[in-house]
Amino acid sequence: MVYSMTAFARQRWSGEPGEFSIEIRSVNHRYLDLNLRLPEDMRAFEPLIREQVSARVARGKLDISLRFQPAVAAQELDVDLALVEKLAKTSHAIDKYIYNPAPVSSLELMRWPGVMRSGPADEAQLRKALGELLDNALEDLQAMRRREGEKLREVLLQRCEGIETIVAELQSTLPGIHQAWRDKLRARLAELRHEVDEDRLEQELVLLAQKADVDEELDRLRMHLGEIRQVLAGDEPVGRRLDFLMQELHREANTLGAKSVDKQMTRASVDLKVLIEQMREQVQNIE
Repeated sequence: MVYSMTAFARQRWSGEPGEFSIEIRSVNHRYLDLNLRLPEDMRAFEPLIREQVSARVARGKLDISLRFQPAVAAQELDVDLALVEKLAKTSHAIDKYIYNPAPVSSLELMRWPGVMRSGPADEAQLRKALGELLDNALEDLQAMRRREGEKLREVLLQRCEGIETIVAELQSTLPGIHQAWRDKLRARLAELRHEVDEDRLEQELVLLAQKADVDEELDRLRMHLGEIRQVLAGDEPVGRRLDFLMQELHREANTLGAKSVDKQMTRASVDLKVLIEQMREQVQNIE
């Protein structure tokens, strides 16, 4: 199964302790990179989140934002009066520089972070709720990654077919290309009006033909395409292996260009590089 590394998920959970909300954004990355934004009173659950995500996701940069609003009934209302006093004094000091300042109400002060301190919630209950919330969010994330991955898989298979077409066309025209190259060389020697040692000429032609022989490169291209199809049909994360295969495809295309003795071979090498680069760009988004 092919998974994209680009996806988004959002989930909410409400219960007796309060309300959780979580957002997960995933983009491509060489490794698994988790960036957690948690409320201070939820920091103790960071190992739980990392463990649960690592069990479901192999690669990608994930930004995870968690919010928790305790239920009023579950809170033991405790006001940090020292902080309220500091806020009130600061507000009055700022009011001196503002024309017609608006009064600050007690409700606005209560909304300030840290003013209202709630008693400790049931940690086991919170852990269970957070685990269920994160599990649902990861399920949504993976579903989106699967959908996007299937699209990427189809694109890669189409590019594989395009490469196979170029390889087959080049393979069928190679004998004609080599013969035209031999005829051109003979014609050039004839123009020079020098006596030609046919045996020596044939030896040189054989050596040059060996240097320009690309059958091995074409065979390796086919082998790599077969490996790509096999990898895409597997169940494990495939991004790193596909990235390696893209390098191998590019190496063979470069060798074809270096051995080119005809503009058709050069054009085929360029066309192959275009398709391979398109594949490589898509592979960067695969887990």
